[in-house]
Amino acid sequence: MFQVPSLSDLNVAAALPAVVLALGACVFLVVDLFVPRERKHITAWLTAGGLSVSLVLALLSLTDVVTFGDGEEAFFGMYIADQFTDMVNVIVLVTSLLGVMVAYNYLDRTNMQRGEYYYLLLFTTAGVMFMGAAGDLVVVFVALELLSIPLYILTGFRRPQEQSEESAMKYFLLGAFSSAFLVYGLALVYGATGTSNLREIWQAVDSMVAGDTSAQFLLLTGAGLSLVGLGFKVAAVPFHMWTPDVYQGAPTSVVAYMSVAAKVGGFAALLRVLVAGMPNFMLDNGTSAAWMDVTWLLAAATMIVGNFIAIVQSDLKRLLAYSSIAHAGYILIGVAAAGVPRVADEATQAVLIYLMAYAFTNVGAFSVIIAVERDDASNTGLSSMRGLARTQPLLAAAMAVFMLSLTGIPLTAGFVGKWFVFKAAIAADLIPVAVIGVLTSVLSAYYYLRIVWMMYFEDGDGEAATPRPLAWAIGISAIGTLVFGFLPYLLSDMAREITLAFGG
Repeated sequence: MFQVPSLSDLNVAAALPAVVLALGACVFLVVDLFVPRERKHITAWLTAGGLSVSLVLALLSLTDVVTFGDGEEAFFGMYIADQFTDMVNVIVLVTSLLGVMVAYNYLDRTNMQRGEYYYLLLFTTAGVMFMGAAGDLVVVFVALELLSIPLYILTGFRRPQEQSEESAMKYFLLGAFSSAFLVYGLALVYGATGTSNLREIWQAVDSMVAGDTSAQFLLLTGAGLSLVGLGFKVAAVPFHMWTPDVYQGAPTSVVAYMSVAAKVGGFAALLRVLVAGMPNFMLDNGTSAAWMDVTWLLAAATMIVGNFIAIVQSDLKRLLAYSSIAHAGYILIGVAAAGVPRVADEATQAVLIYLMAYAFTNVGAFSVIIAVERDDASNTGLSSMRGLARTQPLLAAAMAVFMLSLTGIPLTAGFVGKWFVFKAAIAADLIPVAVIGVLTSVLSAYYYLRIVWMMYFEDGDGEAATPRPLAWAIGISAIGTLVFGFLPYLLSDMAREITLAFGG
C-alpha cells in the first residue's frame, strides 16, 4: 500500500527558501484578484516582501548562520540544498528585487500596471531556484519550464504593441524547440545510465567508462543535446538568434530582469548536469570531461560573434542584447574549465562570482535605459545618451560605472568576474580560449566606452526621468558594482566553500 510521505520524510525545511517563494507566488496570485486595478502597487509590495523573506532565508543558509532541514537533500534526493544552491538563490533573489523596483513606475507610465506581472516574475524566480537545486533530470526540465513559460508571457506583456507580441511569439516558438532538444538529451542520458538522479548518474558513469560500453555514445549524444537546450537559455552561439529581437521588443523592465535570471537558471542547470552529473565522463583515458572541448569552442564562438556584432548596433537594447550574448561566452569559459576535475570547484566558484557581478551591472544598465526611454518605447537609440552628463550627472555617472564594469575595467565587479573566470581557464590549460576572452574584452571597450563618450563629450538633450524606486534600483546596482570591485574578497568568500562533487 502506498504511504504518503510526511514533511520530515521529504525534508521540506531544507528547501525552505524556494518553497516559501513558490507558495508565496500562489498566494499572491489569488490575493491579486481582489486588488483593484488602480491599486496594483499593493501586489508589488507583497512581491517585494516575499522576495525579501526568501532572500533572508537564503543568506542565513549561505553564511551557515542557520541550517534548514536535516542534511543536504530534500524530496528524496530531487532537491540538493548545498552552498551552490544558496548562492544561486541569493543571486536570483537580488535580481528579482531589483526587477520589482525597476518595474514599479515603468508599468504605471506605460499603462501596463497589471498584477500578473509580479507573480509571473515570482514563478520565474522559483523556477531558477529549483534549477540551481536540481538533483534529478526531471527537476531540471520541470524547473526550466517553470522559468520559461512566465517569461514568454512577460515578453508580450506590452500588448497590443505589435513588436512586443512578435518578440513573445519568437521567444515561445524557439524556446519550445530548444526544450524539445533538452528533453530528448535528458532522455538519452537516462537511457545510457538507467537513472535520472544526478548522484546515481555520476556513479553509473564511473562503471560505464571503466567498462568501455556502447552506452558511452548514448551518453555523449545526450550531453550534447542537453547543451543545445540549455545553450538557448543562456543565449550561446549558435543558439542566440532570438536574443536581439526579444530584447528589443519586450518591455525594458522585463529585459532587465530576464537578461540575468534566465542566465542564472541556465548556467546553474548546466553546472548541475555536466559538472555534478558527468565530471568523470572521459573518453580514451583522457584527463578532462568529454564535453569540455565542445563547451570551450562554444564559448569562443559566443564571445567573438557577440562582441563583433555589438559594434555595429545603433539601438541600446540591441547593443546590450549582443553584449549579453558575449557575456554568456565568458561564463561558458568557466563551465568548460570545470571539465578538468582538479579545477572543477574553482571554475564553479568563478561562474557564480561572474553571475553575481553581472546581475548588478546588467540590471543597472537596463535601468538607465528605462530612465531615458519614452512612454511609447521610443528613444532607446545610442543618440539618447548624448549630453546626459550635463542634465543628469548622477545617472550618467552610474551608466559609466556599468559600462566600465561590462568592459572589465579594474575596480569594478565586471573585472573581478572576468579575473576569476580567466584564472580558472588558465588553471585548466585552456590558454587559447582565455586569450580570446581577453582580446574580445578589449574589443568590447569600443562600443561600451562609446556610450560614455556620448554622455560626457557630445551635445544633446539627455532627457531622463528617474522616479524614486527606479533611482533606488540604479543606486543599489551601482553601489554593488563598485563595492564588489573594490572588495573582491566579499564575492570570493561567499563562493569559497562551494563544490559540486558528490561526497566532496
